[in-house]
Amino acid sequence: MNLAHLPRPLRHRRWRQAGLAALGLVLAVAVAKWWPAGPLFSAPRSTVLLDASGELLGATAATDGQWRFPVADTVPDRFATCLVQFEDRGFRHHLGISPQALVRAWLQNRKAGRVVSGGSTLTMQVARLARGDRRRSYGAKLREAALALWIELRYSKQQILALFAANAPFGGNVVGLDAAAWRYFGRPAARLSWSECATLAVLPNAPSAIYPGKGHQALRAKRDRLLDRLLAVHAIDSTEWSLAKEEPLPGRARELPRRAPHLLATLSAQGQRGKLLHSTLNATLQDRATEAADRYAPRLLANEVHNAAALILDLPSGNVLAYVGNLSAAGAEHAAAVDLVQARRSTGSVLKPFLYADMLQSGELAPDMLLADVPTRYGSFAPRNYDEQYAGAVPASEALSRSLNVPAVRLLHAHGVDRTLRTLRAMGLNSIDRTADNYGLSLVVGGAESTPWELAGAYASMGRVLLHFDRLGMRYRNGDIRPPQVLAQPAGEAPSALEGPPVLSASAIHCTLNALQGVARPADEAGWGQFMGRKHIAWKTGTSFGHRDAWAIGLTSRYCIAVWTGNASGEGRPGLTGTLAAAPLLFDLFNLLPNAPAFEPPYDELARAAVCRTSGFRAGIDCPQADTAWLPPEALRTPTCPFHRRILLDPARHWRTSAGDGQPETWFVLPPGMEHYYALRHPDYRPLPPWMPGNSGSEQPMEILYPEPGAKLLIPVQLDGTRGNMVVEVAHRNAGAQLFWDLDGTYIGTTRGDHRMALSPPEGGHRLTLTDGEGHVLHRSFTIITSGNSAAPMHAP
Repeated sequence: MNLAHLPRPLRHRRWRQAGLAALGLVLAVAVAKWWPAGPLFSAPRSTVLLDASGELLGATAATDGQWRFPVADTVPDRFATCLVQFEDRGFRHHLGISPQALVRAWLQNRKAGRVVSGGSTLTMQVARLARGDRRRSYGAKLREAALALWIELRYSKQQILALFAANAPFGGNVVGLDAAAWRYFGRPAARLSWSECATLAVLPNAPSAIYPGKGHQALRAKRDRLLDRLLAVHAIDSTEWSLAKEEPLPGRARELPRRAPHLLATLSAQGQRGKLLHSTLNATLQDRATEAADRYAPRLLANEVHNAAALILDLPSGNVLAYVGNLSAAGAEHAAAVDLVQARRSTGSVLKPFLYADMLQSGELAPDMLLADVPTRYGSFAPRNYDEQYAGAVPASEALSRSLNVPAVRLLHAHGVDRTLRTLRAMGLNSIDRTADNYGLSLVVGGAESTPWELAGAYASMGRVLLHFDRLGMRYRNGDIRPPQVLAQPAGEAPSALEGPPVLSASAIHCTLNALQGVARPADEAGWGQFMGRKHIAWKTGTSFGHRDAWAIGLTSRYCIAVWTGNASGEGRPGLTGTLAAAPLLFDLFNLLPNAPAFEPPYDELARAAVCRTSGFRAGIDCPQADTAWLPPEALRTPTCPFHRRILLDPARHWRTSAGDGQPETWFVLPPGMEHYYALRHPDYRPLPPWMPGNSGSEQPMEILYPEPGAKLLIPVQLDGTRGNMVVEVAHRNAGAQLFWDLDGTYIGTTRGDHRMALSPPEGGHRLTLTDGEGHVLHRSFTIITSGNSAAPMHAP
């Protein structure tokens, strides 16, 4: 092409056009050659945990040791303005390269005899960062230009700014704007001032030479020149400019917050490493809960208990508001880094409410019906109450609130371990994953293991079912029974009605939580009663075998809190009980929360019934006093009161009689075993009057407490190799009665008062016969088996 005849300006313009066309052709070839096959950046990222409002809770360094936060969607306007004005004023208008800047840089470098200018646009800098090639050669520049063109075609200007801000070096091991904002200023980038944004905008230009803590004067000079530029282009006014210049530069990099370190570590281990995690936590409540646990730590330490964990949930949503995975005071020697919220520990008694509720909705139990609390043995398993005492007969609600083991085990035996396991797993307790035979009847007294995470979710689910009952036109909602939620989720669909019956009904849960609001406390803790009443807290404690785990879990209509205390090593300590070692922290945490209204009773799922005031059973015709109570409708299937019956007395009312002219009277009569222990605690209990001479009745005054009818028993072998014994226990209404014992037709002894006898019968079937002084006879058949017999029930102690 001959351009000599053209005027000089036009000739120069044509040469520029031809040069740009040639450059474009070269870049097109380069783009085709160096087109990235994968993502631009593959460097590892920090794991960053934010609270529900975006406050930083903590972060981990990336696996290469750099503080490199995940790429943000946007770049704050102030920082974007500072960056563009400092690095690339034509950024908004070019296509990734600036030929004029490249030519100018080439001329400057040629004149200086060395590289003094790069001529790179922001997009080309993103390309250089993506390639990781720090060489400053013309070949490298060509590759950067080619990649910059591709970046411009693929990404928006805002996305390119975000890529630069997330990957540019900011000094030391700080990479990216978000990491720099927190490391140097302790705030998110969106809350930085003009001066702070200007400071950060100049750092990527020479990150190894100047950054906070190094090259202070040079950094200030660069910042101030950029502020002057911002004033010149009217990005800031004179007042903002003056104030910005007065702001001091940051010192050395700060430590990042460690406000939920155990949650951060757990989420990283669960596949969330290198992500920006928006949690449901409330940073303020998280701090206060952690402080409460740390204040409580010395009380535990005084008993050589080193660890604790706590969760606070928002009950309606199931969101985790505070997550205390362990005590910071525990130290490395006591596993302070272990997240005990996720650790399996013996559940103690905290599973009992689920059994109680399940039996209520199955029609096997009424809320306050009397249960037997007497010496009990099933095979080799003999449950004991914590105080080693027996009440004889105790209302079911009181047995739950006092956490009595014997009534609970008897209920589990009647209800079935398999059925109970299905309910527990349906409530989200998936760590309880062994077989029914493996757990046996120890399931609800510490034989199972679960985590604070699962248990908090299960208790909160109970409360949520009751809270949402008959709301929004739905009796029950899908999704109310679910584990806790700690990562923020996008707004979901409107709740839908649950198809089929729930795991636990609202009426059963209502009665269960009522029982748990009546938890009896020792006299020196009477103040808790007033506190609980004001807060409407339903709560349960638990203590594992050997005092290794102490639990306290409570809920209101708004919150659910779970607390575990113990030693991560599993070492037990005297006094490590739910009441003494976990409940005080539970109430300290409830003190951080506002009061919540009481749950509304689910009246549409309750039935009014007459209930015997003394026995708690449905009132029968012989019950002298009855109260009207709201019961789960299934409780109407329970029997009427079996303990009130009509007897005849002589005219003086001292003797029972069978004569037709006897005076009728209603009498409260417990079975002999229950009566023996009940009378010791209830001085007002009236035993049946004796029979008038010459009269007799048909009722049995004796009861064999152990073994059960048809029991299959395994005689243990002692440590010295000798064969052990089984202990037969019998109760008689007459404390001074004499009993004559016969085994398989052979007289074996006599007892008076305390009717117990150790026996060691041989393998096979046996028949025990007891006779009292009045001629009453009682029989019991049982079978002795060997350890190799597969029919033997295995019950863990």
